[in-house]
Amino acid sequence: MTPRASVEAASRALGQRHVVDSCLAVLRDREMDAEFGYVLAGPASVSIMNGMAGGVSGYWPRTWALRALLYAWDVSAESAVIGCLGDEAWRVREMAAKLVARRRIGDALDDVAALQADPVARVRTAAHRALIALVEHDA
Repeated sequence: MTPRASVEAASRALGQRHVVDSCLAVLRDREMDAEFGYVLAGPASVSIMNGMAGGVSGYWPRTWALRALLYAWDVSAESAVIGCLGDEAWRVREMAAKLVARRRIGDALDDVAALQADPVARVRTAAHRALIALVEHDA
């Protein structure tokens, strides 16, 4: 099952607001239970739950939670997404910039503009695309 299909299925079963709140808890608390981890990442979550690659407080759960917000959304997540633009992990910054583009989070304009100077090319590319999306949205 793709991440999108998994998140959409969880939204139908548990409610979209529950999924969004669970994503926000991962972003805020840097903790994730095994069941929700499986919703976010399928079998890949097992190694993280077992402490690999930083475990549940590492960057993968935050990256997966942001990715899930591409498919389950509520505007209450905007400030958390904006906060993730300054995350120490480049994958988190990249996914947050992608989310800014998808959800047209206008309040992130200054933060995403600053990411054009990020040391990681993938983050710079995502930031550039987000800026284009925001400017086109306001045009």
